[in-house]
Amino acid sequence: MKFKAPRGTYDILPSESWKWQHLTDVFRRTAALFGFEEIVTPVLEQSDLFERSSGESSDIVQKEMYRFQDRKGRTLALRPEGTAPVVRSFCEHHLDAAARLTRLYYIGPMFRYDRPQAGRYRQFYQYGVELIGSHNPYYDAEIIAFECAFLQNLGFNDYELHINSVGCPCCVPDYEAALSAYFQPLKDELCEDCQTRLIKNPRRILDCKIAHCRDLSRSAPVILDHLDEDCRQHFSEVKSYLDNIGIAYTIDPRIVRGLDYYTHTAFEFIYPALGAQNTIAGGGRYNGLIEQVGGRSIPAVGIAGGFERLLLALERQSADLGSRPALDITLITIGETAQKMAPQLIHYLRQTGCSTIWDPEKPSLKAAFKAADAQKSRYAYIIGDDEIAQLKITRKDMIAGTQDQIDWPDSSL
Repeated sequence: MKFKAPRGTYDILPSESWKWQHLTDVFRRTAALFGFEEIVTPVLEQSDLFERSSGESSDIVQKEMYRFQDRKGRTLALRPEGTAPVVRSFCEHHLDAAARLTRLYYIGPMFRYDRPQAGRYRQFYQYGVELIGSHNPYYDAEIIAFECAFLQNLGFNDYELHINSVGCPCCVPDYEAALSAYFQPLKDELCEDCQTRLIKNPRRILDCKIAHCRDLSRSAPVILDHLDEDCRQHFSEVKSYLDNIGIAYTIDPRIVRGLDYYTHTAFEFIYPALGAQNTIAGGGRYNGLIEQVGGRSIPAVGIAGGFERLLLALERQSADLGSRPALDITLITIGETAQKMAPQLIHYLRQTGCSTIWDPEKPSLKAAFKAADAQKSRYAYIIGDDEIAQLKITRKDMIAGTQDQIDWPDSSL
């Protein structure tokens, strides 16, 4: 075989695509329950959009982003995440003019150059919701409630919700100073990347995936001890709303998320059985991002998750993903007259909403029935000279194995 899918990418074949359709259908239905509307952004954006929003010290910008120059010399990037493009579109099209609150959802492929492993690919599919226009802590809880509803609508309940506050521009400098003071004596023990992070953004050290750096971080100062009064109050109210709704959570002061635009609340949905890559969704508040990309100062909160990892978790739990779609009817013809009349009958059946296929090249009745069985057709409709003479159709129930005759529909003649 000469050509293969690039490393870190994959094909979604018909034997699996119905599972993806189930996930996206449930996601769209859940989004509609919460009043979210779909937005679709290009897979290409100016690379500066992500460099500004994600943070120059983030792994996305430093290592993972696919950048290239077009023929005009413009530097573009394949989108590595969904929030920044949504915010760019929100600003470009003045979506805040229509209402105080804007509720958006998206589904689509994202791209990151990363080492492929279970649940992590270089092209991956992500879903997300963004609620733009309010700093009220209720909406932090509502975004979390949305994800809980989505997972529960999929029949998935065996997850853990971890929450934290990552502070705001007023209290983060004090926290970063405390982190620098803690890690400075340990500098030579940190990995090369974390030594750079210590200079540029000490919080990124807490997000390092290397085991030794994670061990060194266990006794590091936590952000919750450095929150100012506004952040402390906001986080307290978020927890109060979650308690009121009845959503269980664990306070995890190590959550920093991998992008620099997060402020205040941050959260992750975790399925421990997946091992090291166990976060199935994550998000938080990003009050400064819209202003950062050229808009007004508008607060926002959102969440995103990867379909690949979610599907792994659902299959690990043996969740009900439905079944591969079956055809309603396979049409089987016997003789030249039946072959000439088949297209009219197929056209009529499809117009009435019956999924129908016909293969005029099947060499035998046995082969035609075998194909109908492989397609999991509910019925086989058989027409030959006798059926045409009587204006009847022989109908075989492919599940029960029974057979009867029905009238030929007049409107198809």
